[in-house]
Amino acid sequence: MKYRQKSILLWILSFLLMAGAAVYQRMTGPTHPTYGKVEIAGQKVKYKLIRTWEGETDAEIRIKVPNENIQGKYRFKRYKSFDEWTESSMINEGEELVAYLPGQPAAGKVEYEIFLGSEQQFTKLEEKPLVLRYKGYVPLGVLIPHIIIIFMAMMFSTRTGIEALINGRNLVNYALWTVILFTLGGMILGPIVQKYAFDAYWTGWPFGQDLTDNKTLAALILWVAAYFQVRHSPNRKGWVIAAAVGLLAVYLIPHSMFGSEIDYTQQVGK
Repeated sequence: MKYRQKSILLWILSFLLMAGAAVYQRMTGPTHPTYGKVEIAGQKVKYKLIRTWEGETDAEIRIKVPNENIQGKYRFKRYKSFDEWTESSMINEGEELVAYLPGQPAAGKVEYEIFLGSEQQFTKLEEKPLVLRYKGYVPLGVLIPHIIIIFMAMMFSTRTGIEALINGRNLVNYALWTVILFTLGGMILGPIVQKYAFDAYWTGWPFGQDLTDNKTLAALILWVAAYFQVRHSPNRKGWVIAAAVGLLAVYLIPHSMFGSEIDYTQQVGK
């Protein structure tokens, strides 16, 4: 097989590995919606319970029900607060039952529970309360380039690791592009996105414990070290392999873990 054909196949493999990691990260993150179904009065009801809301307006939890005989209620309180639970009835809006959770500033959180039933017999949809985080609006002109570039960096990282394994001739160039893309997507556009969403450019080490920030920093350090090692001596391929495996490992950590949040227990009188 010619080198060009082999390289194309390896790029496709790198893309598939990157896409798989991206889907896994998305599906396991703490802001991914919870889906399920429940039987109420002989009727099956499917539901989607959101765990993130954009803006400071009231968050809307909407559940489509087969008929108006099915009723709903919910209870909520601010997450990390001394609040008591507040309970209210869901509003029937046509074919949907709607719960309105009170708006919070960016990084504020509300935990809530939803109950559906008929004739005073209610079923709780999830065993444990769900936590919903509020965030600010991120312009698409910032968000889309951030997403594209950060996943391009991950694809280049994977491809560079493979290049090291096969003793390819483009190792140093691929390593450089990985560092450039990761710096642009993770360390420049990433903090800008976070500023829009949570009014803070950086909440990782040494200022906080945001795993998204910390894993980005750790992966970049690995790749900068790997690049300078193979630039000095292309035979030091172990550095590149370690950096590629390290980046894949940190991206298997769910997105937004230990992210920005308001601790209402620390706010006097609130």
